[in-house]
Amino acid sequence: MNNEEPSAELREINQQARECWEANADWWDEQFGEGNRFQLDLIGPSTERLLALNPGDVVLDIACGNGAFSRRMAQLGASVVAFDFSERFLDRAKTRTTRNSELIQYANIDATDKAAVLTLGKQRYDAAVCSMAFMDMATIEPILSALTELLKEDGCLVFSVLHPCFNNSDGTRLAIEEADQQGQLVTTHFVKVHRYITPSSSLGVGIPGQPQPHMYFHRSISELYNSCFRAGFVMEGIEEPTFQDTRSDTRGPFSWDNFRDIPPVLITKMRLSRKQRPNLS
Repeated sequence: MNNEEPSAELREINQQARECWEANADWWDEQFGEGNRFQLDLIGPSTERLLALNPGDVVLDIACGNGAFSRRMAQLGASVVAFDFSERFLDRAKTRTTRNSELIQYANIDATDKAAVLTLGKQRYDAAVCSMAFMDMATIEPILSALTELLKEDGCLVFSVLHPCFNNSDGTRLAIEEADQQGQLVTTHFVKVHRYITPSSSLGVGIPGQPQPHMYFHRSISELYNSCFRAGFVMEGIEEPTFQDTRSDTRGPFSWDNFRDIPPVLITKMRLSRKQRPNLS
């Protein structure tokens, strides 16, 4: 979808997505806390490297959830404006923010509502972060367009998503045992993908046991990146981290810990191009 504003159908789907997160927010907050293994071992370190924050930087945290990464950025010395469309998540975020609260401002805003997002201040931000949330949005064009006005000159966006190639609703993780040359059994792990290019939406589970499934919006890498390029961003960095802990895994044969050569997440740094940046005067 190339238009900045979502259609009526997408607005309805986005409302369904909001209702799912309102129902799941309390449970997710209890499970996630200040970060689960995906966040602490994979997403957080890569995001921090790509952001390369300096003390005093002003950062926009898009779809902040329970505010875990907002608090981490404040701990690193950044001033953070964080927003989410789930009031329950924001309530949890505020409750958890007991340190550096003067550095974090929370707002209840839908990232697909460009006009609402722009009320957060044009050309105010050194950087923006969207941690594992683009795949939860019915459309990403409104927030990308808004960022061209919210970010300072040469401001950057760092976002993370489930890896579109290997970790989507149409992929299956496989574990196949075979004998090695010494006659011992080893397990070889594969990801089988039967659909990738076509954008799709589906219900899925992020953490087993959550109260109800939530909406996922699959976009291929080309669709994801071309949306950024059309908005005026250029790519500056990319990371595809995997779990590398060599200790015996107790989480089962299909845990991502066993897929050490297949990345479950994709983290990308985009920067506004001076040549393509819209005239804001």
